[in-house]
Amino acid sequence: MAAWHYFQGEWQEGNPGIMGPLTHGSWLASTVFDGARAFEGVAPDLDLHFERMVASVRTMGLTPLHKPGELLEFAQEGIGRFPKGTSLYIKPMYWADEGWVDVDPDTTNFCFSVFESAMPDEKGFTAALSPYRRPSLESAPTDAKAACHYPNSARALREARTRGFENAVMLDPLSNVAELATANILFASDGAVHTPVPNGCFLNGITRQRCIKLLRDAGIEVHERTVSFADFMEADEVFSTGNFGKVLPITKLENRDFQPGPIYSKCRELYWAWSHGAA
Repeated sequence: MAAWHYFQGEWQEGNPGIMGPLTHGSWLASTVFDGARAFEGVAPDLDLHFERMVASVRTMGLTPLHKPGELLEFAQEGIGRFPKGTSLYIKPMYWADEGWVDVDPDTTNFCFSVFESAMPDEKGFTAALSPYRRPSLESAPTDAKAACHYPNSARALREARTRGFENAVMLDPLSNVAELATANILFASDGAVHTPVPNGCFLNGITRQRCIKLLRDAGIEVHERTVSFADFMEADEVFSTGNFGKVLPITKLENRDFQPGPIYSKCRELYWAWSHGAA
């Protein structure tokens, strides 16, 4: 994997060591990050990703060392180190070097990574209902894109894969659908789109927000509301939005097969046209 990282004032190649066994970020999980994408010569919504990055830093009690515009400059420098059109993952990351359980904000550290990461196949993926749930804001820092959330996603993926599925639908503490283990989830019925309303237990994804706006601008109704897993099982089509794969169809939920449908296709078409400047 080709990778470049801006750390301690210079660009470093490969996978440099940036934490030790006593670093708060590795020991006590103060690490926060954001993920953006460059693909096909475009890098959509970088400004929104970096605004969220700064908000996550503050949520975790760290010191925001850079403004969103400075992060954008790092991104442009990093993208420029690769051949034009390379599919890249763009990841600013902050953590505390010191602290006892809570962070010492004066020891906030930073690394900006840009590395090769292929876009997933647009054929889509399968998903199962997970026995594991998203936490509420009272029990976890769900308003930050924090690394400490990802072991929960990992065990949901692991359990789903033991049953032959590729992803997992996770419920919230009240048994309503929250999101997938790795992305937001939507379904279409009778020409309208429905998706879980952000309720504090999952991030309102940037690609999710963008797609909802594009669909509404195209005259398609989008309902953000409380939805059950049964609602998804009875839908005409199901799809996901997220930074890693952008817009992808879900081809199977538990024992029900789905085909990529016209609403999913329209959403992907709209997103690709917007991101490539054909608005």
